Parts: sequence; structure tokens; C-alpha cells
Amino acid sequence: MGISHYTCSVCGAEFSTQEAQYVCPRDGGNLTVHLDFESAAVKPDPNSILESREASIWRYLPLLPVEDPGYQDTPLHQVGFTPVYQPRALQQELDLRHLWIKDESRNPSASFKDRASAVVTARMKMINQEIVVAASTGNAGAAAACMAASAGLRAIIFAPRTAPQAKVAQLLTYGAQVILVDGTYDQAFDLSLAASETFGWYNRNTGYNPFTAEGKKTAAFEIWEQVLRHLPAASEPLTIYIPVGDGNIISGIHKGFKDLLALGWIESLPVLVGVQSEKSAAIANAFFANADTIAPVQATTLADSISVDLPRDGLRALQAVRASKGHYVTVPDEEILKAIPELGKAGIFAEPAAAAAFAGLRKDLREGRLTPESPVLVLCTGSGLKDVRAAISAVPSAPIIEPSIQALMKVIHD
Repeated sequence: MGISHYTCSVCGAEFSTQEAQYVCPRDGGNLTVHLDFESAAVKPDPNSILESREASIWRYLPLLPVEDPGYQDTPLHQVGFTPVYQPRALQQELDLRHLWIKDESRNPSASFKDRASAVVTARMKMINQEIVVAASTGNAGAAAACMAASAGLRAIIFAPRTAPQAKVAQLLTYGAQVILVDGTYDQAFDLSLAASETFGWYNRNTGYNPFTAEGKKTAAFEIWEQVLRHLPAASEPLTIYIPVGDGNIISGIHKGFKDLLALGWIESLPVLVGVQSEKSAAIANAFFANADTIAPVQATTLADSISVDLPRDGLRALQAVRASKGHYVTVPDEEILKAIPELGKAGIFAEPAAAAAFAGLRKDLREGRLTPESPVLVLCTGSGLKDVRAAISAVPSAPIIEPSIQALMKVIHD
């Protein structure tokens, strides 16, 4: 689908793709991609999508601003169309008749971030870029490295030296050039921008490259296909719990539903609930204060994937929640850790950032924001294998016994 124009999330100005590449040239605001649905020679057809045998984000190619990048037999063509589960035990425990969990750990690099990186990679192929650079605590960088490797491109990743070792190992395994920064994620982000400008590398950064949100919006299309289409007409609106760090996931999902609304494929927006750690709550703070600007915080949460001092897509993340009549929830790190084994009992191994969304749902239930009839979907954004140390701290240690039935019986009875 062709691009009509970009709009700035701050000043509302419009730009062509020749006038801007990353952010608004006037005020640095995030740019939103607008597709030219009206003048398209072939209008997007929901039935052709529903009948497609393509089990990846590329089934939604008529709704994307890029061409099929090819590489069908690589991980680049295995991104998305992740499963949605209905865990009966959790439904009963939470007294929710309609609960879905969308498991993004099934993506090639085991996180939601593959969606953005796949579309960014497709964009790179269209404009003949060969080197991608990004700042990341792990997931975005791993996704960029995985997709780049699939397409024969080079990836350079800046990560804070505190990034989990498992995530750094994943980056290196994909062949990325990893540079650990003795500082915060935000400092790594700023360095990656400077490097991109100095060397001409294509910047994939969340909340900076407008095509990242276009990749993340594909989750909205899948939720429409997997859940929304099957809700009864008289149902309450679907409420979606989304972990929020930079804000690009929730703004991207909102963009996807807005596209579906513009096409007439849905009649209203689902309710979006952003969940942040109390120790990294810059966007939630602005929401609670009814503010339109984001004040930076000193993030110290153990959920590294949502640990951000200054969210780079915070304004659109605010706008997304307000437009959907949703809200923000903040949860302590202790509840995030507790949510990891709770999801594990449903067969889902979540990293802390992903578990935060479930912790947010639990808090809303305690505070009476939902009824047993409320349809709810929790977005589980990344695998627990990304941060095994956090998982170990969230569960009791396994007992060590002598190799005898007597010792086993004692443990079982205890």
C-alpha cells in the first residue's frame, strides 16, 4: 500500500516521504505513517486476508506501507500470527469468562519486537540500506539482528552494560556487532542517533523510526482476526492490557485499530490499558496528572524491556489510551515477579516486562474496573528465556535429595 503522507504527533504538520525520514523536522515529534487507502487501485479486502494461507504478518501486506521483502524460507517470513490462548484455570481463578493471552514469545527472536524489525527490514530493502543500527536493552536489538541476518544485512546494536546476559548473547549469536554502553538505555539511544547521523546507518529505534509502529500495528490486525470478529454484538468492548516502556507498542497497536476503523472493518476501538512499573512510570504519571508532556524519571525497574527514563513515543502512547477510553496502571516490581509463575501455570513463560501486563490486569480486578463478563486480552510480549535470572528469583528453589524413595517421600509429603 502506498504512503499518502506523514503527520507529526506534536504539531500535526504533514510531510511527504521526501521531506522527512524519522521525526518531525520542526519539533522532533514522532511521525505517523498514513496509507493511501482512498486512491489504491485495489482496495484492501478482509475476505482475501481471512482466506490467506500466509501465517505471518505478511498476510496483512495490503495494510502495510512496504513491499514483501521476500526471504520466504527465513525467520523474516515467520514473524507474527502468534497464538491466542484461553487458559481455563486462570479464567476461573480471576472470575473472567472471557480471557485471552496472546503469546508473542513465539516470534523468531522470542519477542513482540520482531514485528517492527521485520517491517523496518522490508523498508531497508526498498530504499537500498544495508546497515541497521539500534539502541536496545535486548529485545529490539535481538529482533533487528535476527531480521537483518535473515535478509543478509548488517546490524550494529548499542546496549547498556546492565542488559541481561542472555539478551546480549542472543545479539552476538545473530552476528550483530554489539557495543555495550557504560550508561543507561537513554544514553545508548542518543549515541545510536549520533552514530546514524555520522555514518549514514539506517536507524531502527523505537519511537524514532516511523515504520516501527507500522510493524507493531500488525498485532491489532491479528487480535481483530483471532478475537474481535468472534465477540457477540452485544458484548462489552474488548479490553487489552499492554506493557509500556517507550510507548511504541501501545501506539502501534492503536494505529492498527485506527486503520481497521477507517476501513470500516470494526465499528469502535477496543479499550487499551497501558501497564508500567511503578519504577518506570513516566507515561502513567502524565496520564494521572492529565498532562500533555512527559517528564523523565529515573527508571530502576527490574523489567528491563520497559525500563525507560524518557519514553521516546510517550505522547502517542498517551493519545492512544485516551482515544480508546482506556487508562494506565502502575504495578510494583514485586507484583511483576509474582505474575511470572502465575502465567507459567498456564504454560506461558514470560519475561518481567511481559508479566507486567498480567500484573496490571490483576490490579484492575482488585479495584473493580472489570466485571466477570468483561472480555479481556493480555499481550505477553516476550519469553522468560530472555531473563532467566528474574525467573529464578520469582520461584522457590528446587529441593535437592538423596536418590532414594524415602527421601522422595519426605519431599512429597512436606
